[in-house]
Amino acid sequence: MEEKGKNIPQAQESCYQGWMSLQSRRVPELKQALAQRRSHEGTADAAADDKKLRELTQNIIEDFKNYARKRADLSHRGSSNYYAPSWNTPLENMLIWLGGCRPSSFFRLVYALCGSQTEIRVTQFLRNIDGYDTSGCGGASLSDLTAEQLAKINVLHVKIIDEEEKMTKKVSSLQEDAADIPISTVAYAEEHVGEPNAAVDQALDKQEDAMSTLLAEADNLRVHTLSKIIETLTPLQAADFLVAAKKLHLSMHQWGAARDRRRRECIIDNVDDAGGKEEK
Repeated sequence: MEEKGKNIPQAQESCYQGWMSLQSRRVPELKQALAQRRSHEGTADAAADDKKLRELTQNIIEDFKNYARKRADLSHRGSSNYYAPSWNTPLENMLIWLGGCRPSSFFRLVYALCGSQTEIRVTQFLRNIDGYDTSGCGGASLSDLTAEQLAKINVLHVKIIDEEEKMTKKVSSLQEDAADIPISTVAYAEEHVGEPNAAVDQALDKQEDAMSTLLAEADNLRVHTLSKIIETLTPLQAADFLVAAKKLHLSMHQWGAARDRRRRECIIDNVDDAGGKEEK
């Protein structure tokens, strides 16, 4: 259902902005809960902290599910807006897959964090040998993944990649339909293709409906993947992972915006330089 007083694109962008704002609020909540849990490591309060972390991570999964439901509702009136969102930066749109991130990217983040935190642990250990004090240095959690956890994550990773490939084939087929009858024949025969054409509108509406269904499937796969990864991790590991995932999403948007500003400034400078040379 569209938001009152807004057209479809405005409602879709408002939904996205609300999601980004919620993610920004969730990061400090997670950090605070993680800090409290790590300060109680080895004490009787650790179990209560784990319960709070588990509740917080489940709330975040529900946030994601609600966002996916809202997107599904709004996409029925304009799914094409989600495949190259105007509210995204060009950098984000360059990396987009079916209206969002690839579910398999969650696994790459787990592996990257696991490796980087292990490196930090080794560095801290070596410094401790040399007499450095490492107390309060952190409490890296994803470096503590067990062999059983890694095995489960790897099996899930393979399954999700297979699901991604199936969806990619579906969207490829739908994109090819754009050159099918009656769209191609009308484009060839008509002198003024901007005029209303019932057959073309019907074909495009059918294609957008199919793309809307595929978007919902992709969002469901993203939610499912995140939920399964969280189930495999301990409360501390899950919260650590979610902090990294949310910061990556927020940072990518900010980096994209910063790159756009620099490029605009560069273009303006080049125009000014060219104008100055002509005046001389």
